[in-house]
Amino acid sequence: MGRAVQLRGSALARRLLEAAGWQVKFDGLPAQQGVAIVYPHTSNWDLPIGLLAKWAIGFSPSFWGKDSLFKLPLFGAWMRWIGGVPVDRKSPRGLVEQMVLRVKQAKDNNEFFWLVIAPEGTRGYHDHWRSGFYRVAHQAAVPLALVYFDYEEKVVGFERFIRLSGNADDDMAVIAEYLSHRRGKRPELAAPVRLPPAKEGKE
Repeated sequence: MGRAVQLRGSALARRLLEAAGWQVKFDGLPAQQGVAIVYPHTSNWDLPIGLLAKWAIGFSPSFWGKDSLFKLPLFGAWMRWIGGVPVDRKSPRGLVEQMVLRVKQAKDNNEFFWLVIAPEGTRGYHDHWRSGFYRVAHQAAVPLALVYFDYEEKVVGFERFIRLSGNADDDMAVIAEYLSHRRGKRPELAAPVRLPPAKEGKE
């Protein structure tokens, strides 16, 4: 039985993915609003594969991106067109609160709004995830989708959804069990599935 929110995607995008040897595992969304994390994020190739996957399933999310990318002529406009939200990483104060409010407004208006985040925050190696995704999903009380790009299996997995309990240790253990073994394009750059110490938690 499919999930509550079913989407209609592009047959062309599915064929292009298949031609590249990739497949998407997806059977709908549990709600009109939510947060999706994508892991691991280790290569520029994640973007074209991710775009084809989202078109293949008909998914139209918003996502955070470095503000410098949005300042580039044409490319910045394209980033906004595909759902990009510019973020100044040097001044993250208030970002989570603004996103929580945006998601709650979407819930009140029964508006489709999913935020996609790469919790590592960078393609280079980092020893923990950023905590913004957790805070947005928990404070807005929406499902968290655990999405993976596995280059070994050539699968984009978009099947697992959880509700965060507020106990970060327990929730991250569930997330790590599901995502830790997924292999990115450059596995050595994948960050361990863990949050920073509370005093260092940032978006």
